[in-house]
Amino acid sequence: MSALLEVSGLEVHYGGIQAVKGIDLRVNQGELVTLIGANGAGKTSTLKALAGLLRPAAGQIRFAGQSLVGMPVHQLIRNGLALVPEGRGVFPRLTVAENLMMGAYVRRDADGIIADLERMYGLFERLHERREQKAGTLSGGEQQMLAIGRALMGRPRMLLLDEPSMGLAPLMVQKIIGVIRQVANEGMTVLLVEQNARLALQAAERAYVMEGGRISFEDTAQACLNDPRVRAAYLGE
Repeated sequence: MSALLEVSGLEVHYGGIQAVKGIDLRVNQGELVTLIGANGAGKTSTLKALAGLLRPAAGQIRFAGQSLVGMPVHQLIRNGLALVPEGRGVFPRLTVAENLMMGAYVRRDADGIIADLERMYGLFERLHERREQKAGTLSGGEQQMLAIGRALMGRPRMLLLDEPSMGLAPLMVQKIIGVIRQVANEGMTVLLVEQNARLALQAAERAYVMEGGRISFEDTAQACLNDPRVRAAYLGE
């Protein structure tokens, strides 16, 4: 498998605090990989560095063979990297349909955009029902669907997801994870940061465990589910 994303020696600092301490990871083309760990482990800082929202203090990030360090966020998006942030970040005063169209702002293929809009409504039937509703009036789960749909409207090569299950009811979580697995099965490359370790490991192919800003363990997701250290620390067993 060829690596789409390669990270080596990544360090991220907040003032005098080193949040990420020289990590290495890779995500192969078409893979669904998860990064799990406790609060404060450095997961979100890692994603923000990958998405260009934080400048690394050291290390290298390569996407499709090209260095991303120092690249403007809008260029990262044009290159095919899409972040669905923690907290969703929808445009509350725009309708569902307008939010989805915002995800396609870098595209010029009008017919393809309309086709993808219909595809999003197929993936997320709730969004179709609420397409003329202001995004700020949606439930948390509906906003999460919208944030994922908006990212997919850009036709990214890779999706970065930060805590998509946070604060959602169990049925909504299953719907969200089901869609993530579906788009991964259709060939989308996904890096999933998720505090619900069991959920993430059941969805992913490979996993990295992050502790104190470092990668402490990596293996297939199934091996992590069976590993006594992971089970004790993250699965409550």
